[in-house]
Amino acid sequence: MIEKRDFYINGKWVAPSATTDFEVIDPSTEEPCAVISLGSEADTNAAVAAAKAALPGWMATPVEDRIALVEKLVDIYATRSEDLAQAMSMEMGAPIDMARTQQSGAGIYHLKNFIRAAKAFQFERPLGDHAPNDRIIYEAVGVAALITPWNWPMNQVTLKVGAAAIAGCTMVLKPSEQSPLNAMVFAEMMDEAGFPAGVFNLVNGDGAGVGSQLSGHPDVDMVSFTGSTRAGTAISKNAADTLKKVHLELGGKGANVVFADADEKAVKRGVLHMMNNTGQSCNAPSRMLVQRPIYDQAVEAAAEVANKVTVGSAAEEGRHIGPVVNEVQWTKIQDLIQKGIDEGARLVAGGTGRPEGLNKGYYVRPTVFADANNQMTVAREEIFGPVLTMIPFDTEEQAVEIANDTPYGLTNYVQTQNGDRANRMARALRSGMVEMNGQSRSAGSPFGGMKQSGNGREGGVWGLEDFLEVKAVGGWAAE
Repeated sequence: MIEKRDFYINGKWVAPSATTDFEVIDPSTEEPCAVISLGSEADTNAAVAAAKAALPGWMATPVEDRIALVEKLVDIYATRSEDLAQAMSMEMGAPIDMARTQQSGAGIYHLKNFIRAAKAFQFERPLGDHAPNDRIIYEAVGVAALITPWNWPMNQVTLKVGAAAIAGCTMVLKPSEQSPLNAMVFAEMMDEAGFPAGVFNLVNGDGAGVGSQLSGHPDVDMVSFTGSTRAGTAISKNAADTLKKVHLELGGKGANVVFADADEKAVKRGVLHMMNNTGQSCNAPSRMLVQRPIYDQAVEAAAEVANKVTVGSAAEEGRHIGPVVNEVQWTKIQDLIQKGIDEGARLVAGGTGRPEGLNKGYYVRPTVFADANNQMTVAREEIFGPVLTMIPFDTEEQAVEIANDTPYGLTNYVQTQNGDRANRMARALRSGMVEMNGQSRSAGSPFGGMKQSGNGREGGVWGLEDFLEVKAVGGWAAE
């Protein structure tokens, strides 16, 4: 078992002010794999004070130098990618091959995209030809609290740290206590890269403790949070008294709209996308809306694909899916699967309980419900497990109505060979992102949602802008 108790504050590894142990559980075995310390208010205050003290110097550092440090971080990241993958696989259950490619790979991908975006970004620019003596200056928001989730740890850490660092913000990172080890490796990387003391700080803790202390702290200028809508609401309320900027990337209940003219791989692609990361993705296509002429065959195909998805230990190599993160999530998913059965959805694959041959570990059977309607619990709640809900529709208008009938608005998906229809759907769907025919968004594309899926955008230029304030200057002197 790993014991890592220190926090990274003001450029040094320091012992917590008071030791409150927290066991990190390996979801593949249900056994403890690490012990960490949860931070106290004194630890939070120390980290915020360090970030506040470092802010003037870091803001004044030329952006070229800030970019150069992130470039150095990318080089170091490449040498530590296996350490990151091993940590994430053990602590949150990503199968090791997937942890190496998707989980660890996401981090270096985002950092490189920020570097590319920053080099083309004008941090100072003229207002316009009509106002030769006006300037627009983009400057750091200030001290940023970064609160990251357990399901895509490095994806979210780098989306926040990379943008904040280039923007000139100093920061305090609170990773999820469920998956803290990868973040501690990342702190070692930040230290090795040579970021000035206080620019980056890490304090472990839970949401009720360190998370609440950061979101309400008077010296924190911005909170960037990724997690549940419930927690995002609490953070917004706690941050309101200090009127700090709050960026939220929250839950989703994406619709994958499959029209009768969809390509022959559309259903299989949708099922496998839903099962990726054991369904623990906020942008998962968890509602498959299928046009009625192909609905019956789509249900058969979805059940066949789901029944072939294998489940196994995260430590084993292969293309299987791993466990869900912990017992709380496992129990919630079981209850929701049972709720789907009780409310009358037709179970065509999977169901309650562990997969055959797996008696220990938080493993869930890949599950598909058919003949659902959009008022059923399995169509409305974010399950955050390998559970797909299928709903038939007749017309394009009906598909839009069903897809938009959700409190969430993160990602929707469209499968059709009709270009005009695809474009109409893209405009009509109320979500921050829309993906067509298996085509994922390109490098630098913004990630984020609307409605109860949050606000703000991560990645590329939009990710940088979220950590920047806009300053308008009149009477700019010629230089």
